Amino acid sequence: LFVCFCFADDSSGNGVNALCEGGPLPGHSEVKRLQPNRDTVFFRDGVRRIDFVLSYVDDKDERKQERRKEFEANLLKEGLELETEDKSESKDHKTYFLKIHAPWEVLATYADVLNIKVPFKESGMQPGQDVHLDWLSCPFRLPDHIMHPQIDYFTYPFDKNKVDFFLINDKETFFPPSTRNRIVFYILARVPYYREGHKDREKTGVKRLLNNGTYTAAFPLHDCRYWKRARNAECESERFNLYKHWAKFLCFYKEQPLNLIKKYYGEKIGIYFAWLGFYTEMLFFAAVMGVICFTYGALSYGNNKSSEEICDAKIGGSILMCPLCDKKCPFWKLNSTCFSSWQSHLFDNEGTIFFAIFMGIWVTLFLEFWKRRQARLEYEWDLVDFEEEQQQLQIRPEFEIKCTNRRQNKITQEMEPYLPVTSRCARFCFSGATVIFWISMIVACIIGVIAYRLAVYAAFASIIKDPMRKIQLVGRFITPQLATSVTASCINFVIIMILNFFYEKVAIWITDMEIPKTHLEYENRLTIKMFLFQFVNYYSSCFYVAFFKGKFVGYPGKYSYMFGNLTKLRNEECDPGGCLIELTTQLVIVMAGKQVWGNIQEALLPLMRNWWSSRKGRHNPENHSSRWEQDYVLLNFSQIGLFYEYLEMVIQFGFITLFVASFPLAPLLALINNILEIRVDAWKFTTQFRRPVASKARNIGAWQEILNSVAILSVVTNAFIMAFTSDMIPRMVYLYAYSKDASMSGYINNSLSVYNISQIHPDNMPEDNWHNSTTTCRYRDYRYPPGHERQYTHTMQFWHILAAKMAFIIIMEHVVFVVKFFVAWLIPDVPSDVKARIKRERYLIQEFLHKYEVDRLKLQLSASFITEPRSETSLTLDKHEVVSECS
Repeated sequence: LFVCFCFADDSSGNGVNALCEGGPLPGHSEVKRLQPNRDTVFFRDGVRRIDFVLSYVDDKDERKQERRKEFEANLLKEGLELETEDKSESKDHKTYFLKIHAPWEVLATYADVLNIKVPFKESGMQPGQDVHLDWLSCPFRLPDHIMHPQIDYFTYPFDKNKVDFFLINDKETFFPPSTRNRIVFYILARVPYYREGHKDREKTGVKRLLNNGTYTAAFPLHDCRYWKRARNAECESERFNLYKHWAKFLCFYKEQPLNLIKKYYGEKIGIYFAWLGFYTEMLFFAAVMGVICFTYGALSYGNNKSSEEICDAKIGGSILMCPLCDKKCPFWKLNSTCFSSWQSHLFDNEGTIFFAIFMGIWVTLFLEFWKRRQARLEYEWDLVDFEEEQQQLQIRPEFEIKCTNRRQNKITQEMEPYLPVTSRCARFCFSGATVIFWISMIVACIIGVIAYRLAVYAAFASIIKDPMRKIQLVGRFITPQLATSVTASCINFVIIMILNFFYEKVAIWITDMEIPKTHLEYENRLTIKMFLFQFVNYYSSCFYVAFFKGKFVGYPGKYSYMFGNLTKLRNEECDPGGCLIELTTQLVIVMAGKQVWGNIQEALLPLMRNWWSSRKGRHNPENHSSRWEQDYVLLNFSQIGLFYEYLEMVIQFGFITLFVASFPLAPLLALINNILEIRVDAWKFTTQFRRPVASKARNIGAWQEILNSVAILSVVTNAFIMAFTSDMIPRMVYLYAYSKDASMSGYINNSLSVYNISQIHPDNMPEDNWHNSTTTCRYRDYRYPPGHERQYTHTMQFWHILAAKMAFIIIMEHVVFVVKFFVAWLIPDVPSDVKARIKRERYLIQEFLHKYEVDRLKLQLSASFITEPRSETSLTLDKHEVVSECS
């Protein structure tokens, strides 16, 4: 093989001193043998660091070969250095690896362009911390060298003209690997691959080369192997430390090494894990309170007078209930719902009101304290001014390529690409129509599931015909309502997963079509589209059970039907104990099912894919694969990969806030899931994914506003759940206004209305007309009995209960909102010590910079005085002046 080495010419800005002639591609250093240490992150010379790797398979396609040749030639013109590993050294003997190194001149140039902050003086300021008890937190803390992997410095945007201002001890290590790969990727995304003189804006960037198969992968390298500390000094041990102290599940109770995560993966991924960790910490308090409320329901199990009356053979056994569906459903005894009434009491009790109010306040505290934690991280990670300084520098290459129109920027006075208003409006209209279409599909599917519930209920109810054998029991403990709810929830969950799979691709496609200008704008638009869809997809079934089921049933003489009387699908009724237990069932199945499926996707699928890719296993030390080949078989982490992690957690946040009044144990399930989620994500990033390209972010972006919106909506939904889904308000009205002895005795009889069986329409009568010679049946409503002058119309108690429900909603919402806004006002978004430190640091930086400029000016003046000797004429004049003055 032809061997060629390229050397950067320090005297030329970004050029190359000499190009080899006759090589397969200009500027390559193509090697046949690996150096003895194959697990390295350096070129074959052991000096130049590998900042990025491109891989390709030479399939004899001349067009691809030509693209690679032009692209790599242009990389050399940018000043990058390349080295190729021959396919004979790869495991499959098919793949070439192109290693890329950015020399100092390139790094310095682009660090200046991108305003990358670098250290110029060690900070003497003591790091501020949130108040905590050292003795209490000691078991959860990590070693100090893991939590604080580097010294704290004052930083300032890099300037090539002020190199001596910065703390540059070694140019090769001055920029950390995360910054180096970020700079190289910035170059790769903008370098063209067309021939000189044949300009084609479409032929630009490594992303298009990956899409058309010219290259098979592009990625920065991990540190050396994670399962064993590197013995040589050529490879850092940050990945090993992350695996040992963060990715192992046995570390689940330990704090996260956020500074090390930020240093290795970049600020954007660091912010995500900081938010996830803080969310999990706050869930602990919600979970404890939820367990207390559930325990109260369990301990008051025996004091539940309503369930006692339902289960009593003399009371519940003597009450004959009207059929719950047409034809197939017979008359039934109230005591057949005994078990489900006890289940309902576990979640529908006095403690539920307290827990709903507590969660309304908890969500405010969570969001406000997160703002403070985020502000501290912004300061510690030098992100305070990031968005303002670098918004324009984050323009997407796709926007620059596709937008051929140019106009002058009013601020910078430079020409920049833009998208015409007409084109933008057309794209937005099409995008909006697509989102509405898919949301309509979800609504259609939900209607289909409701129709299934109405149709299948009759099938479950008619399994056993003999009323003497408790016809409402399917099995021993499962009623037709519960069986219908469980099966419908499972079907709904499957539909959710299917629609979710297709819509993800559609959302990305329509967002690409809109051509957002910046990466931040792209992520925010995709976030809004996906969350709107997921909100309807995941929560619509819960909204149906909570706010629609059992609310529009009618009564035996005038039932309401879905789509009118022609469908014969009678609207569902709730159990005598209320619909809250069905909402709990729906919530548990969808929430728990999503978490289990998500963990399977996140843990098992990457493991199986990587096993399939590597076959013999990359973890075997005897395998002796090179570092780039070990990383090549790992899964790629896309630029929007973090988006899916946020989406999963925000959907979970909606479950534990919007419907938490129906299931106090939801925060506990979320807490257990998140403890596992942190370690699974850490394990994925450390062992299963290629190293992501480092990127910056000062906050969690559009997700913050989504969380705020969900928090406000959760107050409304929980108030309505307590008022209209729970049976709490009717019980309170009966206890304080209608009970004769100030107890719940007689509540069940009071809450059931009477209907004359002879007046039931033949279409509503069961096929088996057995009703034990009873002339009346009972149904769940507050209506006057037959024979009354206002028979079958709502009683005054119905209106009292409705007024109490509306009053409860208004009072609860106002109380929670007042507390929420008061807490938000009371807790400042930025801690006072952080504000003071930011001002102090800015003052010191300006002082140091001023001193540097003054010293630099003095040196220039002294140097110019020395290098420019005075002329003889001026000296003679000076002598004459001195003589004249003396005389």
